[in-house]
Amino acid sequence: MVRREFRGAPGEPAIEVELSNLDKVLYPETGTTKGEVIAYYSAITDAALPHLAGRPVTRKRWPNGVDHSDFFEKNLPEHAPAWIRRSALEHSSRRVVYPLIDSEAGMAWLAQQAALEIHVPQWRFDADERGPATRIVFDLDPGPGAGLAECARVALAVRDMVADIGMRAFPVTSGSKGIHVYVPLERPVSSRGASTVAKQVAANLEALHPDLVTATMAKSARKGKVFLDWSQNNAAKTTIAPYALRGRAEPNAAAPRAWAEIEDSDTLRQLRFDEVLARWKTDGDLLAELDPPLPTDAGTGRPTADRDSLTKYRSMRDARRTPEPVPETTPEPGPGNRFVIQEHHARRLHWDVRLEHDGVLASWAVPKGPPTEPKHNRLAVRTEDHPLEYLHFHGTIPKGEYGAGEMTIWDSGTYVTEKWRSDEVIVELDGERVSGRYAFIQTKGDQWLMHYMRDQFHREPVADKNFPHGLAPMLASADDIESLTPADWAFETKWDGFRVIVEIHDGTVTVRSRAGNTVTARYPRLAALGEELAGHQVVLDGEAVVLDAAGLSDISALQADSARAVFVAFDVLYLDGTSLLRKKYTDRRTVLEALGRLSPSMHVTALLAGSGADAMAASREQGQEGVVAKRLDSVYQPGKRSQTWLKQRNWRSREVVVGGWRRSDKRPFKSLLLGMPHEGGLIYVGRVGTGFGDEQARRIAAELDGLRRETSPFTNEMTADERHDAQWVTPELTGTVRFQAWTDTGRLWHPVWDGVTSSPR
Repeated sequence: MVRREFRGAPGEPAIEVELSNLDKVLYPETGTTKGEVIAYYSAITDAALPHLAGRPVTRKRWPNGVDHSDFFEKNLPEHAPAWIRRSALEHSSRRVVYPLIDSEAGMAWLAQQAALEIHVPQWRFDADERGPATRIVFDLDPGPGAGLAECARVALAVRDMVADIGMRAFPVTSGSKGIHVYVPLERPVSSRGASTVAKQVAANLEALHPDLVTATMAKSARKGKVFLDWSQNNAAKTTIAPYALRGRAEPNAAAPRAWAEIEDSDTLRQLRFDEVLARWKTDGDLLAELDPPLPTDAGTGRPTADRDSLTKYRSMRDARRTPEPVPETTPEPGPGNRFVIQEHHARRLHWDVRLEHDGVLASWAVPKGPPTEPKHNRLAVRTEDHPLEYLHFHGTIPKGEYGAGEMTIWDSGTYVTEKWRSDEVIVELDGERVSGRYAFIQTKGDQWLMHYMRDQFHREPVADKNFPHGLAPMLASADDIESLTPADWAFETKWDGFRVIVEIHDGTVTVRSRAGNTVTARYPRLAALGEELAGHQVVLDGEAVVLDAAGLSDISALQADSARAVFVAFDVLYLDGTSLLRKKYTDRRTVLEALGRLSPSMHVTALLAGSGADAMAASREQGQEGVVAKRLDSVYQPGKRSQTWLKQRNWRSREVVVGGWRRSDKRPFKSLLLGMPHEGGLIYVGRVGTGFGDEQARRIAAELDGLRRETSPFTNEMTADERHDAQWVTPELTGTVRFQAWTDTGRLWHPVWDGVTSSPR
């Protein structure tokens, strides 16, 4: 299990998403892994979101890969992260809560669920109700004896017919067998009205082209023809979303196309996800004029429907079925100092702690109840904001409803706010059962800790003269930094290495990992810092890296031999009895540079000149991982992820050596097994299964066939899955790959083949 940070919705901070089984193969035919699927959905977010915006998302999931069973999922599971927007609909037999995907984090979460296919209707939510259709879709499905070329002819006929009535059409190859043709509606209409228009167009085309088109549902009528399915405009129907993957043998995606491609039907084919991503990066979104943007709030950039902080609460409840208060009006602030704790006998017993804040009750579910001693830290799960009427609510929530079970008021009273931030809240509660200072501290996502504090614990960890052991590093949020100016920001290189905190105390050097583990023995060269800074008590933040001849960090070399690592310093947190945590970045930077002049073995990361755009350009030119931007006035927040530090990664390119391939029954190979040379050996760094054209893959396979060998050429350890179905080769063929980053295990993150650089022949 790893946690990676993805962009949140516009106007909101980045979000950490838990990812697991990244090497699990979801497409056995091509060897495409879950990690590659997550990387694709992350990379294609900006293209896909306009066509998902405001629409309920139905997922089709393949948890064990496309060669195993799948299932549709409409209802959002209870364990879904609280930050996912949602809205509910009443169906004939049940109430369904749908996710509304509005961020890169949401796309990554879908991929983590192995939700390969994303299906949406042609309408958008209007507040909490089903809204009108904003577009019409025609699903062109070839029957027996017909194919993509016949679908292309029908797509052109649809285009020409809707053009006659002043409408414009956009084609999308579905990623499966056929083509979807979308028509935007200048004025939204009801789904019934959209279906009527689509049905009339289909009937007209069937009459004009009876040998090519059928608008009849019966499969017996489809032989040699294209079924022009107009029924997907029904409010209850969904269609694969543009840019979404398909659960077929190969990882094809629903690909927007130019009409010139549809006209050239002899060469038309379905496209793989890596091709779709490359086309979007080159050509932009060919559907940019299809879906109008949702109205947004000028202040936050969020959809205006989200301005009401109780929207999510209402979407999860039906006032006709639960005694809970479900106010229809926008919440208004009250005194702002009240709290309630409710004992909730739901599926699992827990206590709901609710604090009045900004006109609603900020709420946490605490499974073991509020702590009564400082040594107890209680898990507290952040839930949706509740209305102020909940201060007095008690009763039984009916079976089948969200939170079903008996709820009683366990304690209530008033409180005083000491600190209220998005990731930390400190309050002093004054109730009958609970009294004292409590801290709510976010750990990841919707998981927090509720901590009982005593006065003697209320101080900065380094505010006195005692040396601070075990400080956690401050973290940067992922965001676009190219618009930032040097008047407010400093720009540093983002290094390929392992983040460490270095403590120098009484001449002894202690190196701690990001998680707080002592890893001093892993990096013996860092011991020199203790001698060079003798007489000083220092805490430094930085990265353990191995530098190549060009001065670039080499993660594969670090993985192979961490003893070679040197220390690149970013920041200084403590010096000779003085905490620097609350000092400005510029002041800490001055101190760090002075220490750097005393310590020859410490590499102080250089500042990149100019604007954020200049820094990113320099980073790409140098072949670095990316850039970290830090506000000049930012203080250091141990263990916190802040918007005052931002990071942006580059797509990078590396030369690799092919050490084997994974076999395939239908293609030349599923993927190539890649390595990088290190000290006379070859370090395995991952596999690549995308970026190959059919002819290129055949040529590579032919060259590798003459290099077969019985044993692995890689010198480092590989997992059983990485070795499975491998054919080893003598490592003579080299090529280049593009990739986003390195995994924690030293593997390439989402590599794409760029081409052969040298061949044995």
